[in-house]
Amino acid sequence: MRQLARAADVVGQVGGDDPEVLLGRVARGDEAAFEALCNAVAGMVLGIARAVLRDSFQAEEVCQEVLLELWRSACGFKQGQGNAMAWVATIAHRRAIDRVRSERRAADREQRAASHGIDYDQVAESVEIRLDRERVRRCLGSLTELQRESVILAYYGGHTFREVAELLGVPEGTVKTRMRDGLIRLRDCMGAE
Repeated sequence: MRQLARAADVVGQVGGDDPEVLLGRVARGDEAAFEALCNAVAGMVLGIARAVLRDSFQAEEVCQEVLLELWRSACGFKQGQGNAMAWVATIAHRRAIDRVRSERRAADREQRAASHGIDYDQVAESVEIRLDRERVRRCLGSLTELQRESVILAYYGGHTFREVAELLGVPEGTVKTRMRDGLIRLRDCMGAE
């Protein structure tokens, strides 16, 4: 706030027109007074915005916003109740702080969005897995006992054709034929291409 008071004291009256008088005329819609007021305060407003924002482009945008706000809210300034330059400086400082906060919130939102992985629906996934298991069980039930036994030993038991043949006591070629026929029936039952 001391910075604002110093800025208001330095600028003071410009061109013989008292900023308080200019604000009163602007409040009544006097465009010439608004132009004179802008000329009187623009440097101070831009300086405050640059000091807060440290970005010339954004400082210029804030300066324009403040000048527009002066046009709209000049009637809010009460002559004799305060220093016009301090009032303008306060508006400029608050607007610049608002811009900093807005930029910070936007950066925080972007960071959260970037770090936040896409959540998948665990319930839907578990239901889908359960339904797939039920389909496999139902389709395994459609195989002959010999086909089902060979497929389960090979795929669920992790055994090779030779190991399945030894476990069942049948030739390896027989196991291959049972599994081929069983897998064809499973494919048809499951609707796979």
